[in-house]
Amino acid sequence: MTKPFQYPSTVEPGVAKQTLAMLIEQAFDSVTAGSQRRRALRVEVPVEGVEPLAWLEAQGNRSRGYWCARDRDFELAGVGTADILSAEVECDYDELFATLKRGISAVHPNLRYYGGMRFSQRSPAAPKWKPFGAYRFVLPRFEVFTRGAQTYLACNAILDEQAGDLPGRILEALDAMPFPGIETPGSLPNMLERQDCPGSREWGEVIRSALDLFRTTALEKVVLARESVFTFAHGLDPVTLLRRLSGAANRSYRFCFQPKAGAAFLGVSPERLYQRQDRLLRSEAVAGTRKRGDSEDADRALSEDLLSSEKDLREHRYVLDAIRAEFARRCTAVHADADVSLIKLSECQHLCARVEGILQDCVTDADLLRSLHPTPAVGGWPRDLAADAIAHTEHFDRGWYAGPVGWVGSDSAEFAVGIRSALVHENTLSVYAGAGIVEGSTPDDEWAEIENKIGSFTGILGTD
Repeated sequence: MTKPFQYPSTVEPGVAKQTLAMLIEQAFDSVTAGSQRRRALRVEVPVEGVEPLAWLEAQGNRSRGYWCARDRDFELAGVGTADILSAEVECDYDELFATLKRGISAVHPNLRYYGGMRFSQRSPAAPKWKPFGAYRFVLPRFEVFTRGAQTYLACNAILDEQAGDLPGRILEALDAMPFPGIETPGSLPNMLERQDCPGSREWGEVIRSALDLFRTTALEKVVLARESVFTFAHGLDPVTLLRRLSGAANRSYRFCFQPKAGAAFLGVSPERLYQRQDRLLRSEAVAGTRKRGDSEDADRALSEDLLSSEKDLREHRYVLDAIRAEFARRCTAVHADADVSLIKLSECQHLCARVEGILQDCVTDADLLRSLHPTPAVGGWPRDLAADAIAHTEHFDRGWYAGPVGWVGSDSAEFAVGIRSALVHENTLSVYAGAGIVEGSTPDDEWAEIENKIGSFTGILGTD
């Protein structure tokens, strides 16, 4: 009988790797020989002196993933794939979450699948978005994650009759894994050019078309986006880019999903779609934008202007009313903030109101995604009319931009809205941002708002 393993008192990376290797061997030895049942295994050990993003950057330009909670109480970097759930064309929410639930249930409280999905299933993916599919959720092979003050090194595996030499391959990959110090991020390549879709002149036509729809249809708000494509002298490392972005990512989720070398979706989103802890559900309405001021007095004046703006309060109310209505359908109790507050980010500030409730027993994550995405903050109102307007007006593929990104665990899940985001494709970076268009919007103001929203990217690229 195998004795329970005792963690060593020292958990520097070399010792942590040795300890994890022993636990991996024990875990595989404990599996009943010849079992046909598919199952997940997870082992983890504490490790010291490892910063997740620096570790991830050192693993090379391959399949990688990263997630950091908005309040910084949880951070994960993952490399390799123990399991992938994906679809190329269509996202069946029920099938996806039923499969996730079967794979996660009762295995380990820290086992989570990370990923996201397209903003819309209405149109086929552009070639540069094809590696991401309609949805893609990954259980990483190896993880470095931090919860509170403690950091861990973990390994995941899926066992079935095809396991074969899996233990040997896992141990070989673990042995070769580098553990760098907490050093500065690598350099970015030289930028060659920038192209905007639509350009500034076409943008004016787009806004005027939206304003015409308000007068001729029941459409009240539509969120129109822009794609700014930066071309570089050679390929970008998305993790290097994210490490540079992270310094300005206050009160934001940080994420990176890289299915292969030369393809990654990353961002620093301030907006929660929903957080579910067992039956407790939280969301929030975020809309309306002002830049940050250069001084305390200037910043206060901008805040007061936003809080008193009839146009921005109206835009925010569409979002809040829609989320409250969905909570009323899905929850036994609902509470929303009585007053609108402000989210203050590095580049801009937004109106915000929080909503929470207790879910009915029959409600699933599939139900929540169907009902909450897209909110009027990234789509518009009414939802179907806004979706039609976006499909006919935008001449680029949003892909995962403004779609749900996050994780799913055994008794909880959390999704952010994939805004303030960009797609790495070989030697190009496509940066996405949108503006909520309502009666009273002007092309110049909405163009300036989008420029402000992509400021975290243009700032580190040296183009602002």
